[in-house]
Amino acid sequence: MTSQDWFSKDFYKVLGVTKDASADEVKKAYRKLAKDLHPDRNPGDAAAEQRFKEVGEAYAVLADAEQRKQYDAVRAMGGGARFTAGGPGGGGYEDMFSGMFGGGAPGGAPGGGQYRAQGFEDLLGNLFGGGRRGPQQGNDVAAATEVTFRQAAEGATVSLRMDTGSVSTRLPVGVKDGQKIRLRGKGRPGANGGPNGDLLLTVHVAKHPVFSMDGKNLKVRLPISYDEAVLGSAVEVPTLDGQRVKVKVPAGTSSGTTLRVKGRGLQTKDGAGDLLATVEIAAPSKLSKVAKELLQKFAIETAKDDPRKDLYRDAEI
Repeated sequence: MTSQDWFSKDFYKVLGVTKDASADEVKKAYRKLAKDLHPDRNPGDAAAEQRFKEVGEAYAVLADAEQRKQYDAVRAMGGGARFTAGGPGGGGYEDMFSGMFGGGAPGGAPGGGQYRAQGFEDLLGNLFGGGRRGPQQGNDVAAATEVTFRQAAEGATVSLRMDTGSVSTRLPVGVKDGQKIRLRGKGRPGANGGPNGDLLLTVHVAKHPVFSMDGKNLKVRLPISYDEAVLGSAVEVPTLDGQRVKVKVPAGTSSGTTLRVKGRGLQTKDGAGDLLATVEIAAPSKLSKVAKELLQKFAIETAKDDPRKDLYRDAEI
């Protein structure tokens, strides 16, 4: 996406937000549209696929504060520019540039429309990065893609359909939500033998109902019963590859305790991370009469053991 394209594309309209929408409002609108228009939900729907690409382009610009500022400036300039024939009183190119250079014709040329062609080309070259002399690097292109948690954790290969062609890249293992990846040479073609620009890809990672990432470690919440916590036990923990591993829960384990399973986290080029299982004691919602009586006896027997004594002591520090 180049600045020239910004004149004709209303990214706010694409996302269905106002120009003064906050960053959170922009993100919320994008996520909803990306979810509804995702190719997995609309197989074979070319219109939905095109809208999905447009939404990604729009968000990639508006989500970046600096690019959004530049976009607003270009759009504001484009709204008042008139490229009409020159001549006295004709309202030519100066309509576009008067606000930028304090009025008058570029280069101080007298009269309306009396400009040297090379001077005007130089001015456009400076504005859009498309200079006329020597090799010029192509402009960078911004894009966004949304992947599943598993794709991010495993470093899956994703394919993007850009107006410059199809691009495939393998994501780094453990890519984070909102992380930007630069793909060298995948942007706009260069001019006069210059190199291509880059593709700046913003990755959005969907949440997983069980797992989360912490560097190359995987984190999971592990519910255990009250008796497993008090008496100790061996319980199974799910892993990202669909298997289960047993971990030992020591007797007297409290909620919030983290148990570590070596080597069952993300498999990165720097080695494997660990699986971190944080214990949560799950209280039963219903008890039989016998179980309730036994629990009451337990409470009487352990009444002297106050679980909040450290809390009260530390609160006085």
